[in-house]
Amino acid sequence: MPDEKKDGKKQEQPGRGVYEWAQALVCSVLAAVVLFAFGLRVVGVSGGSMRETLQNGDLLLVVNRVLCGDFERGDVVIAAKTAFENGEPIVKRVIATGGQTVDVDFDDGVVYVDGQALEEPYIREETHLAEGLEFPFAVPEGCVFLMGDNRNGSRDSRAPELGAVDERCLIGRAVFLLMPGKTESLGIREWDRIGTL
Repeated sequence: MPDEKKDGKKQEQPGRGVYEWAQALVCSVLAAVVLFAFGLRVVGVSGGSMRETLQNGDLLLVVNRVLCGDFERGDVVIAAKTAFENGEPIVKRVIATGGQTVDVDFDDGVVYVDGQALEEPYIREETHLAEGLEFPFAVPEGCVFLMGDNRNGSRDSRAPELGAVDERCLIGRAVFLLMPGKTESLGIREWDRIGTL
């Protein structure tokens, strides 16, 4: 029972403020660990397959697959694919989801999903690089078709060794650019790129 002063007020115990501060710090650290272990993670971009949207060295905040819901066309995702790109996770854009059909006119550089030409303001240049997959390609249920925004400098679902990616291989959806890498063209960090994708 805490000591009471003669005027009836409780007297502070020495060290109590330090204990409460330490307790708050430990709880904050544990909350951050749980959040980053199960909800969020930071992933670095390696390579130029997503130029100009993303640059080599960019750091992305990624919402884990279990929390981000269904993947949709246009999402920037991180896929763990050990048999592709030296086993490193890859950062690509979802072009089509399960049940949709992808076709590419490599002469005109246009990508079609279910017969509709995609409007793709994010691509660096039109799609002229064929990597061996036969089109039209029906995306199996539970899978996504991924392509890099740097269409002629990206190895992606157009390559038969990757093809459609099972959604269970997706680590999550990139939602925020935390820190920019150096741009390929200027060799500097463009800090105004920080923000949502």
